[in-house]
Amino acid sequence: MNILGDNLWIFVGLVFIAVFLLSQGLVIPVFGESRSARKRMQQRMKTLVTDTETQQRISLLRDRYTRKLNPLERRLEQLNVLEPLRNLVAQAGLETPAYRVFLLALTLSAIVGGIAWSLTKSPWAPMVGAPVGFMLPFLYIRKKRTARIARIEEQLPDVVDVIIRALRAGHPFIDAIRLVSTEMPSPVREEFGITFNEINYGGDVRSALMGLLHRVPSVTVMALVTALLVQRESGGNLAEILEKIAAVIRGRFRFQRKVRSLSAEGRISAWVLTLTPFALFVMISLINPDYMPMLTESPRGGDIVLISLVMIVVGIFWIKRILNLRV
Repeated sequence: MNILGDNLWIFVGLVFIAVFLLSQGLVIPVFGESRSARKRMQQRMKTLVTDTETQQRISLLRDRYTRKLNPLERRLEQLNVLEPLRNLVAQAGLETPAYRVFLLALTLSAIVGGIAWSLTKSPWAPMVGAPVGFMLPFLYIRKKRTARIARIEEQLPDVVDVIIRALRAGHPFIDAIRLVSTEMPSPVREEFGITFNEINYGGDVRSALMGLLHRVPSVTVMALVTALLVQRESGGNLAEILEKIAAVIRGRFRFQRKVRSLSAEGRISAWVLTLTPFALFVMISLINPDYMPMLTESPRGGDIVLISLVMIVVGIFWIKRILNLRV
């Protein structure tokens, strides 16, 4: 394609960066937490849990992945440097060993870097393509993690209702957890199934609930776990407490949906404003192929393109800051 000449890879890279920033920064989920909310939740978790409980949960989490591995794979999987990746894989609901994800990232990095060099013959192309290829598996896992946590949050009010009905029918709390692990759909069924097994096999209820919060890092789940722990320490009618928790969760979701509907116009405007320069670039190149090379092939034009990219990125973050409503 002679329209873009040697700058084809630059153009493709600019489009990828713009679309990636838009998809990551401007998509406000109905369910899910912002980065600041997740930081506050992590700080709260540190005050609720001890180091011993954390090590126990990590040990149980590691056993799920290392059970079917050979000795060499088990040693690789137990490397401390892969601990964050192991947690990320577990929270995404995947059973792929973390070391395989890391090896896949290295392989994709080499493949994408080689493709970038073969297309452009430029020495800096692999420097751009290799990091992109390396990031792909982690972006996929993070997307799966976000979708899974959002699905669990969506099911959480029904989970609370099941627990309330079981408690009012005279069942103990452990049987209420068992009902959730058998009657509710996936993925909340698997998470509460793990919690039930930890308690049923002699584990502490507090550790099991904190393990649930560790696997599903969500402010909504933290509210449920905190209510259960406080009730166990101070007493009270658990069914009534859970009814209030369910009402708060549903009200929070309604408010988040309202925020999403009110911010829809701004998000669409962000997509239009960001992608318009690239669409115009393609249209002008197709209509008048001799026009764009005057910009892309001159040194001054390259500086203009770079400045434009920087301004687009700044604009994306600025729009994200405007649309990032704290709820």
